Amino acid sequence: MKTHFNAVLLFSLVFISACGQQLVEFEIDSGAIGGDGGLPDAGSVVSDAGYRDSGVIDSGIIDSGIPDSGIPDSGIPDSGIPDSGIPDSGIPDSGIPDAGDRTAPTVISTIPITGAMGVSAGTTVNATFSEAMKVSTLDMTTFTLKQGVTSISGLVSYAGVTATFTPASLMGSTTYTATIGTGATDLAGNPLATPYVWSFTTGTIPDSTPPTVILTSPLNLAMNVSILRTLTATFSEPMDALSISQTSFTLAKGLTPIAGLVTYDQVLATASFKPTNPLDVSSTYTATITTVARDLALNPMVSNYVWTFTTGACGQAPVVLGAAGAFVALAGSTVTNTGPTSLTGDLGVSPGSSVTGFPPGTVVGTQHVTDPTAAAAEFDLTVAYNDAAGRTLCPVSVAGNLGGQTLAPGLYKSTGSLSISAGDLTLDAQGDSSAVFIFQMASTLTTTSGRQVILAGGAKSANVFWQVGTAATLGTTTAFQGTIMADQAITLNTGATLNGRALARIGAVNLDSSTIVKPTP
Repeated sequence: MKTHFNAVLLFSLVFISACGQQLVEFEIDSGAIGGDGGLPDAGSVVSDAGYRDSGVIDSGIIDSGIPDSGIPDSGIPDSGIPDSGIPDSGIPDSGIPDAGDRTAPTVISTIPITGAMGVSAGTTVNATFSEAMKVSTLDMTTFTLKQGVTSISGLVSYAGVTATFTPASLMGSTTYTATIGTGATDLAGNPLATPYVWSFTTGTIPDSTPPTVILTSPLNLAMNVSILRTLTATFSEPMDALSISQTSFTLAKGLTPIAGLVTYDQVLATASFKPTNPLDVSSTYTATITTVARDLALNPMVSNYVWTFTTGACGQAPVVLGAAGAFVALAGSTVTNTGPTSLTGDLGVSPGSSVTGFPPGTVVGTQHVTDPTAAAAEFDLTVAYNDAAGRTLCPVSVAGNLGGQTLAPGLYKSTGSLSISAGDLTLDAQGDSSAVFIFQMASTLTTTSGRQVILAGGAKSANVFWQVGTAATLGTTTAFQGTIMADQAITLNTGATLNGRALARIGAVNLDSSTIVKPTP
């Protein structure tokens, strides 16, 4: 069965263009639609404008009214990623590639600062940079420390922006120069433009080192030491003189303390102990420097320093001269002189009263002519003479010429005369400055022209004694050592010199352009 529709369908479309709007009516004859429900004939659709419709049904979406740009589509499908919504900065790219860090590093501070004074000798040396540095470029070749031209050893480390030089040791009151070289670079490889140099000076280092004993006399375990030996102890540094006393320097024989005088020489840093009385022969003594002794910084000895020695069996005590010790020329009868004799010490005569030849002779001392001082000196001379003549401990027999020999300390005895006529005589104290030499002779003592007595090994003229039974005569230009104690006369021929004394008990002292000097103790 066919159904015919006689309706006219009107479609109104709105065409929007740049020129405005136009209504177009489309009319479709109902007869175009068959009752069999077929599709209308496309050719029956006619617009009012006289154009045939395409037959495509409008989507119903109203056009935006924005004209097409005319740029064909790229053909690249959309990524499907929504836009971030952040607007573009609008700043065009410079087009210049990045060049990296080209700035040279610098040292901005140091410890110690340059020119610093009184810096601790235990300081480390630090340099802080303007930026981080390459660790491998900071070492002992690029960070140096010198004292003058001498390099100081140490360790270089780096942390943060600071390099540290830790010296092995520094001296006090010394100027040092530190340098950061151009081999040091930053992380980008830029080196310092120029070496960075600074200097500083250390202060005085407080002394905290305890003193030590570095030398003694006599040495530890020494044998055959003189019974008159003055003990000495030399320290490693100057000591506080107030700490050197009988409390800090002691001497004992077993448990028995030995009395003595303690002195201290600041220049030599040496303490001395001089026993009040001669030590016993063949005896062992113990000397001690105690911890009471301290240095100038008041650092005490860490422990007592102890050493021992043994006196000799034949050690001689010196002859005690008493009042006679002040004289270099003392006679019982007279003193005569010819020429420019020089005496350093007192001149005396007693009980005689004659002194001639002064001037031209000179005396650096006092003349005592038949006064109580001269009388006392003659009395003490007799005592000393008898003491020397009476010594019997370990005598060594000698006779005739002593010239050409070297003798050790001791007692030498002649039953006749002694001379120094062929060669010179050497007296060797063997390192013991307290060693005593005593010569006993029953008759005369003579020297020939130009002969000498030579002191060696620390021997002192003050410890050499000549006890002459009759008279002593020194030849021209003889150089003699020691105290001559003659029972009768003593003669010094032209130009003879004596480092000692010419003491005549009974007879005269005769001088001729001679020189006599009192020996030092």
